[in-house]
Amino acid sequence: MEKQYFNLVQFFEGYVRNYRRMNLSYLHNVSMFTKREIDFFAQLGEMLGFDAFIEDSKFDKLKGRSRPMDLSWWKWDARFEDEQFLYLALHLERESLPKRDIETIEKLFSQTNDGYIPHNVIGIQYIESAERIDYLNELILQKNKVQKSNVLMVYRYHDNEFDLQRVRAYSITPEGLNEERNAIFKQDQSGYCYMCFDEDFAPLQRGNL
Repeated sequence: MEKQYFNLVQFFEGYVRNYRRMNLSYLHNVSMFTKREIDFFAQLGEMLGFDAFIEDSKFDKLKGRSRPMDLSWWKWDARFEDEQFLYLALHLERESLPKRDIETIEKLFSQTNDGYIPHNVIGIQYIESAERIDYLNELILQKNKVQKSNVLMVYRYHDNEFDLQRVRAYSITPEGLNEERNAIFKQDQSGYCYMCFDEDFAPLQRGNL
């Protein structure tokens, strides 16, 4: 079946602009942040007409066993097939530990059965610093030459100098790096977390950051 690609940069824009609606604050632990963000994309998939599954799994040929997927979107259409899903529309992984960055990529690009190769991939990965991005993107480019998915990688790291989190998103196609969007993550005065794009963040425009 021909790959069905989404505009994943548009998904990222919705993720950034709606982050405050997740009602996450400094009082919430890491697990709650992970849950709310995965739920956001699960609801998005359902609104787009897909069947969304949290903690799904797919077979990894190199490991010789099934491995979990944080989130999957499957396409069902009984007009064409009434006994199984047509294809895996999206595989998403969200990881808070920087030391698992390569493991996250391996999950997204694992060797698996044909019906489990995702048309679209989203990875949300915390990393130690911006210097790690080029290495990880190069690894994705190599793996995606085989998998040929439409990819959105979102890297998040803390900027100690300005006490905020940088959010770097990269759109990657089978042909290579396609687009980059940059945002920031902060807490507002009431302690709730929000995101906004660099171009919308007032201190950046004043030259303070």
